Amino acid sequence: MSVTQQHLLDIHRARHLGSPVPPAPGTQDVRVARELREHRRFLAVLAGRPARGRIRHALRRWLHRRPGLSRRPAGR
Repeated sequence: MSVTQQHLLDIHRARHLGSPVPPAPGTQDVRVARELREHRRFLAVLAGRPARGRIRHALRRWLHRRPGLSRRPAGR
């Protein structure tokens, strides 16, 4: 059963039972993404990590590292 068919079935069931119609699929995607981002920031604060800019900071460190500073031991 596709998402559209399930939604139409839910609408029919809701109308038959007199309950409110469920929202269409995809209408709450932006809100869910925001809540997920806020939850991850909250978990970062609880763990003692910076809540913002973590990915950008890691990319900046990775892209701007000096070529002469290798972590591998010499001779290998």
